[in-house]
Amino acid sequence: MIKVDHISKDFISPKKYPGLKGAVKGLFSSEKTVKTAVDDISFTIQKGEIVGYIGSNGAGKSTTIKMMTGILTPTRGECTVAGIDPNKRRKENAQNIGVVFGQRTQLWWDLPLSESFTILKEIYNVSDDDYAERMEFLNRVLELQEFFDRPVRTLSLGQRMRADLGAALLHNPKVLYLDEPTIGLDLVVKDNIREAIKEINEKYQTTVILTTHDIGDIEELCSRIIIIDEGKKIYDGSLTELKDIYGTKREVSMEIKQPEKVKELHFARLFGVEEEDCRSEFDKENSVLCVTFDKHKIQAPQVLSAVMDVAEVTDVQIQETELAEIVREIYHHGVIER
Repeated sequence: MIKVDHISKDFISPKKYPGLKGAVKGLFSSEKTVKTAVDDISFTIQKGEIVGYIGSNGAGKSTTIKMMTGILTPTRGECTVAGIDPNKRRKENAQNIGVVFGQRTQLWWDLPLSESFTILKEIYNVSDDDYAERMEFLNRVLELQEFFDRPVRTLSLGQRMRADLGAALLHNPKVLYLDEPTIGLDLVVKDNIREAIKEINEKYQTTVILTTHDIGDIEELCSRIIIIDEGKKIYDGSLTELKDIYGTKREVSMEIKQPEKVKELHFARLFGVEEEDCRSEFDKENSVLCVTFDKHKIQAPQVLSAVMDVAEVTDVQIQETELAEIVREIYHHGVIER
């Protein structure tokens, strides 16, 4: 459905010089500064996939999406969406895609939502029968009917996001680009939007590209994520694989009945690993021992067995590294591209 083949995007701007003299010099200088926003990225997305495309601010996410939608032309490389070069065949590409930007709207601000939908129906040449079928589905999954006759400017943020999502899907696009679709929404509305995206994907096999900083969106919707940093792709794979490879830390919390018996345990020495691979902390007030370890070097049953050999354990909790922590670590330090 989508093929991105070694695309790069350079932005060229006049070179700036410091100070007042520099400003005057800049008026007559022909020197340019080249900023590479996207640097030699390749990936393929199949029909019906929901892919999270994530990265820190300024990583190059939006630039890539703009090249995929045809707004920008790659400096190098090629991109095709449903077999079409989005930059060369923009009208055809527009019929194949839907776009929702969390901070912007494609709806007419002062018109009732119903009139915005009627205008979009004509723009995309949606037949009466298709429009009726599509609206029945969208009303059911997005509950648009409760505010369908109200001007867009009177809608709450949650209502507008549902309306924008419905508008983007009115012509049944093959590919849906979602940029922060749940930003600023409360938990209930977020859940409703996520469920709607899932159902749309299942019913129409719509390919979804999701850019977001909300880890909840990624965990709820995406089976695959692509991570970009400083214009380069640094990870492309499943959430399960990401957690397995980079979520190496596991924590076992144990409520101990005889806390004095575990104070002498030195877990790193006991398991023959480095100190950073196995650390322990004891909460005296609650008699809870927390052992954090590298799951690739130590197994949870080993930790439990070592503690239970010297004390009675009355409660156990095992916690994996959260996705948010993994992604945060990747943003800070990067990973080897996979």
